Amino acid sequence: MRCRLPMTAFALTTSLIFCPGPSFSETAPSSNYKVLASEEVGFNVSSLEKLLEKGDEAVAQENFEEAKQNFKKAREASKLLLSFYRDLSGAFRGLDARIPREMDAKGRKTLILLSKANLRLAALLRRQNQPEVAVPLLVEVVRLTTPAKKEGQKAYQSLVELGFVDTPYLGAR
Repeated sequence: MRCRLPMTAFALTTSLIFCPGPSFSETAPSSNYKVLASEEVGFNVSSLEKLLEKGDEAVAQENFEEAKQNFKKAREASKLLLSFYRDLSGAFRGLDARIPREMDAKGRKTLILLSKANLRLAALLRRQNQPEVAVPLLVEVVRLTTPAKKEGQKAYQSLVELGFVDTPYLGAR
């Protein structure tokens, strides 16, 4: 028994001497893992804003096909994001209130960007003498944002200008 303590100390000392230096795993910054949060290539609200900006720049340069493609990409991505945010919000309801609040806030921003993409695409289609293709986009904006919001009012006003509806909305005044 008296030998046990010195033998244990000897074994520990020997193992410390012969093993290589301490090995700490280096953790990369969390920004490397949050690829989708990146403003350049991410799948988030700021990437939608960039697509809309690219579309606006293409319109300014009268490159309407490129603008149409950017607005369509923004629409598709915003619909996907909106769906994902809603799904996550519903999954965490009743479990952790912070997550549904965050997803709902991101969803509201995405909904506004979807409305803006629809309005810009509809304006472009009207400019290209395709008003019949613009009508569903405008109706979607009114449905999503309601006529109480600025985007909904713009969309309804465009529907009046196109002659799709006759009654002007007076609640905006």
